[in-house]
Amino acid sequence: QVQLVESGGGLVQPGGSLRLSCAASGLIFRIYDMSWYCQAPGKQRELVATITSGGTTNYVDSVKGRFTISRDNAKNTVYLQMNRLTPEDTAVYYCYANHAVFGSAWGQGTQVTVSS
Repeated sequence: QVQLVESGGGLVQPGGSLRLSCAASGLIFRIYDMSWYCQAPGKQRELVATITSGGTTNYVDSVKGRFTISRDNAKNTVYLQMNRLTPEDTAVYYCYANHAVFGSAWGQGTQVTVSS
């Protein structure tokens, strides 16, 4: 059974940083594309960043230059380094694993709150 467990969320002041982690199990991690999504109160879940199995990264425009997605295939973990956080980044952040043949899975989410 595929499990994705996020950690690293919390309360941070504007301009601060957080690093989210997502530990995966029950899948061949290295062949999955991994993504981070966020969902703010009253809004739809939206894509933040993706890193493919080959290491190619993509970001939504609002986080380019501030967030960095990376993966450690030896640790079955994907990360999201978030810098220069603003209140607009406040959301629940979800990890998502996807493979064209083997399917997809979501983590349970971790809350990020940016407030002074």
